[in-house]
Amino acid sequence: MTIRIGERLPAATFAVLRDGVQKLTTDDVFKGKRVVLFAVPGAFTPTCSERHLPGYISHYQDFKQRGIDVACMAVNDAFVMQAWARHRKVPDGLTMLADGNGDFAKALGLEMDSTRFGMGMRSRRFALYADDSVVKLLHVEAPGEFRVSSAEAMLAAIS
Repeated sequence: MTIRIGERLPAATFAVLRDGVQKLTTDDVFKGKRVVLFAVPGAFTPTCSERHLPGYISHYQDFKQRGIDVACMAVNDAFVMQAWARHRKVPDGLTMLADGNGDFAKALGLEMDSTRFGMGMRSRRFALYADDSVVKLLHVEAPGEFRVSSAEAMLAAIS
């Protein structure tokens, strides 16, 4: 079942590359913070690389000025997420979370079977806003669309 507004985010562990692979828990990312998490089906894929991530890079300071942290998640490994961050010039502070086995996506009920495309299990495209680990907004894209999870849509919804 898909997570709902008002529910607490499930416990999970992510990988990030910071002086080697480090583990971050959902508490590390969300506890006591206001965070927008946006998820993409895969690093370096067309819509993710050319539209989704760039919007959050462009609007990163707009979120920070509102006291909101920003994190990007994909079902990729930490090395791919770091390479993608370097390639797209992601600002320091925009956290690139690797959900390598898709455990968090599955716990949210937002996993997607992309085996017919040779990509295995992935995350659906979505964005959520959480305050102290509680979901306040959840925007899940319809298959093949990119509208409601954009940085602009999240900024408008939060304001």
